[in-house]
Amino acid sequence: MRTLGDVVVVAPDGQRSGASSSITVTLPTRLHRVHAEEGLKMYICSGTPVDSVKLALNVLFKDRFPDLLVTGINHGSNSSISVVYSGTMGAAIEGCVNGIPSIGFSLCNYHPDADFLQVMPFVKTIAENVLEKGLPKGVCLNVNMPEFKPEGVRICRQARGQWTEEFVSHDDPNGRPYFWLTGSLRNNEPEASDTDEWALANDYISIVPIKIDMTAHEAVEQLKEWNF
Repeated sequence: MRTLGDVVVVAPDGQRSGASSSITVTLPTRLHRVHAEEGLKMYICSGTPVDSVKLALNVLFKDRFPDLLVTGINHGSNSSISVVYSGTMGAAIEGCVNGIPSIGFSLCNYHPDADFLQVMPFVKTIAENVLEKGLPKGVCLNVNMPEFKPEGVRICRQARGQWTEEFVSHDDPNGRPYFWLTGSLRNNEPEASDTDEWALANDYISIVPIKIDMTAHEAVEQLKEWNF
């Protein structure tokens, strides 16, 4: 992003996977600047990804407005139903709520030393397109990228899927049980070639436009027929 303009980084001070759009309301939230140089300032936040966006807009950007909000690159896919659990996408959606063109980027690699270099040109090109062309009001982008060199880019819809959850049980030192969430994503329409899951399985970058309006408009007229 530094080749596109001045960058302000605000990120949680630790792992926040699965934070979705959660906010901190029972504890104070802290914000510290950890680095500054020409064209780049970096801050850490004690809260969630959405807290980071809210603090950035209300503390750091009181007198100006960002041209672009980019989150990630996340370790691991946020395709299909994962978008509703993702802290990466929670932050992108928060930017969208505030009228900022916003993109969430994720790489299908969970390793700490994942190689991001092969997707960097695509990240820049996607960001340039958003800066140049803008996005529809109330829409942000969920961008997921394959682990290896992409074959190209596909504009997709979100695959219908769900997490098959498993809980690994252990006992703490006092003999009390605790549970660790694991599991895997199940694609409920593996043959559909217009989804993000198909694109990733075939080494394409998937771009899914996400709406912040969660109204099921097609159900409104049906519900009006109910007897209340």
